[in-house]
Amino acid sequence: MKVLQLSHKPPFPPKDGGCLAIDNITQGLINAGVELKILTIETVKHPFEKARISKEYLKKTGIESIFVDTTLNVVDAFSSLVTQDSYNISRFFTPDFDFVLQNELAKKEYDIVHLESLFMTPYISTIRMHSDAKIVMRSHNLEYIIWERLSKQTGSVAKKTYLKLLARQLKKYELDVLNQVDGIAAISKRDAEDFRKLGCKQPIEIIPFGLNIQKYIPSEKPKTDLDLFHLGSMDWSPNIEGLDWFLEDIWPAIHSKSPKANFYLAGRDMPERYFETNSSNIVVVGEVEDAMKFIKSKSIMVVPLLSGGGIRVKIIEGMALGKAIISTSVGAEGIHYTHKKDIWIANTPDEFAEAVHFFKNNPDKIIELGSNGRNLVEREYANELIIKKLLTFYDHLQTIPVNNPERIIASN
Repeated sequence: MKVLQLSHKPPFPPKDGGCLAIDNITQGLINAGVELKILTIETVKHPFEKARISKEYLKKTGIESIFVDTTLNVVDAFSSLVTQDSYNISRFFTPDFDFVLQNELAKKEYDIVHLESLFMTPYISTIRMHSDAKIVMRSHNLEYIIWERLSKQTGSVAKKTYLKLLARQLKKYELDVLNQVDGIAAISKRDAEDFRKLGCKQPIEIIPFGLNIQKYIPSEKPKTDLDLFHLGSMDWSPNIEGLDWFLEDIWPAIHSKSPKANFYLAGRDMPERYFETNSSNIVVVGEVEDAMKFIKSKSIMVVPLLSGGGIRVKIIEGMALGKAIISTSVGAEGIHYTHKKDIWIANTPDEFAEAVHFFKNNPDKIIELGSNGRNLVEREYANELIIKKLLTFYDHLQTIPVNNPERIIASN
């Protein structure tokens, strides 16, 4: 099988959860014997670091990158308000990438063109014109839901109005584009259901985030100290929103019940204001060289998300490393968990504080929750299982004739 993978950011090195999710698809397809080619956009935020990529990876993927300046342009953003186009999406289209894509499709006949996220859908018309390959969109989340939730959480009237507008534009775009692809690989059951509600008539398969669990070895002696931690890219608005809520409302509630608890805050692009946090029990680490080593050195992961969508890669990674996790319902969306067995769900400051207090009095439960989480990952999120499911979906789509009603809808 020949697959062309189009990505809105370089999958390697995996700088964040999104990159890791893309790279695990890449590695899984290669391991399954698929003939793969990657065309990726690189940006200021996500540069293509060729020097850090092995010769073997370069050979097996034939990866090529095209720079696209997605930096916010005030004039373009304002124009999108007038035209009602989604500026979030249009930033990722460039004639340079389109030209390289046309040349690649002219050189080789592909069976599948795999689009990583909604941001690569502006190239659908080019693919249709130059290839008979089936187009699969790998959905990492429903983009409009992220912005819709952010608009509900902000207190600023002006910001709320703008975020609502962005959400409406994205929703309109997603409605228009869903039936232009041949199939959707949704990252969670919730996302698949939401796509159907939006009016998607194309085949949808649930393809969760997959992890190479052999690389994630839990500590032989699990920690039971009350060392809480948050790890995430701090250039993502939902992470900042959730962390502000945690520091302002949740941490005081935790500290009052468990004064010996410590909180470690790590992640790239950490805003300077967090380093000014004045508390002997809060340690702002910033970017860490080895995320896995950092996670293993702590006992309890906290995920205080109030908005966002898709699935939180860091939770799956934390589970794979045997960590106890306390998360909001939003943070744990898309994960097939059982509350208080695989993960502890808390949606208010008091619920977070009660969870930490429980672990303080029952340290063995920290180990038990982490162990159950690891078992869940082994059962449902091992990358080999996910890739088998994805390849079966590819095969199914190829059995659908070009002139079937769904393809006609997608072609119009």
